[in-house]
Amino acid sequence: MLRLERRPQNSKTMTYLSPVFALALTLLAGVVLFSIMNVDPAEALYAFFIEPLTTTYGITELGVKATPLILIGVALAIGFRASVWNIGAEGQLTLGAITGGGMALALHEVDGFWVLPVMLLAAVAGGMAWAAIPAFLRTRFNANEILVSLMLTYVATLLLSYLVHGPWRDPGGFNFPESRVFHDAATLPIIFEGSRLHLGFAIALFLAVATWVVLSRTLIGFQVRVIGSAPRAGQYAGFSHHAIIWLALLFGGACAGLAGVVEVAGPIGQLLPSISPGYGFTAIIVAFVGRLHPIGVLLAGLLMALSYLGGENAQISLNLPLAVTGVFQGLLLFMLLACDVLIRYRIRLRAGSPK
Repeated sequence: MLRLERRPQNSKTMTYLSPVFALALTLLAGVVLFSIMNVDPAEALYAFFIEPLTTTYGITELGVKATPLILIGVALAIGFRASVWNIGAEGQLTLGAITGGGMALALHEVDGFWVLPVMLLAAVAGGMAWAAIPAFLRTRFNANEILVSLMLTYVATLLLSYLVHGPWRDPGGFNFPESRVFHDAATLPIIFEGSRLHLGFAIALFLAVATWVVLSRTLIGFQVRVIGSAPRAGQYAGFSHHAIIWLALLFGGACAGLAGVVEVAGPIGQLLPSISPGYGFTAIIVAFVGRLHPIGVLLAGLLMALSYLGGENAQISLNLPLAVTGVFQGLLLFMLLACDVLIRYRIRLRAGSPK
């Protein structure tokens, strides 16, 4: 009989190498998957992970796709370190797009340089307000923030759908459910001409580095780590668990809201019924693959962005279903969790009891 026996101490080296092993196992699983689908595995893996990076435009598109994943993943990593499980970042992203995009629509005749900063601040405020709901219910009534934040995602999606089908629909848009296109003052500047890589990517890089500094060099970062790993010790030291819950959820909401307005003011350029292919949920995988470390999240965000680009490329060149992207992302998370189990536990063979 096999049983799991807890290791006396986890290997720090293996903890940081486990994403590499998980990626290798995911690629092996991909070989099996493509073989079952009667697709050449070498050609499919090349289309997924290599071909998107063979052009300058593809590399810049990697940054475009990675921007919302990094913004949300960094914030979720902080929350998960504090054992605050914000699963509703997709809804907070949507609220950020609504509030930031609504500000762009309200100021569509204004051409001031301050329009874009106002949009960013409105999006941050919208995401924080949406995240404040599960924070209040958790600290006041001990409601589960997983369920509350997740359910609010669908409320936010329905609110966006109502707005673009109703009061915010473009009067000159031939009755399509979309807002008017944002004017130049309400769109993010492009970093490289001939690409779609915008200022949001630089914001994401800055946020990752700044969060790493705060987490590793400040008292707030120390409180987050202590509350997450040893809550009783944190309470004994005088750290407020409720304050950390509010901090983690509001920071998550702010970053998710920022990601929302970055999308609508960047590559999309207007409000649509759907503005995200699930970045808020994929960022959960990004946070764990990045080992809840801001710099690790940065690298994991680029990896997940590559899976989106590769899925689109494989759909075009090999006629593969786009759902293969989700399969790869799910496999990566599954393999990572399997590696984590073996890091924490060893497998022991136990003799069966004699009859």
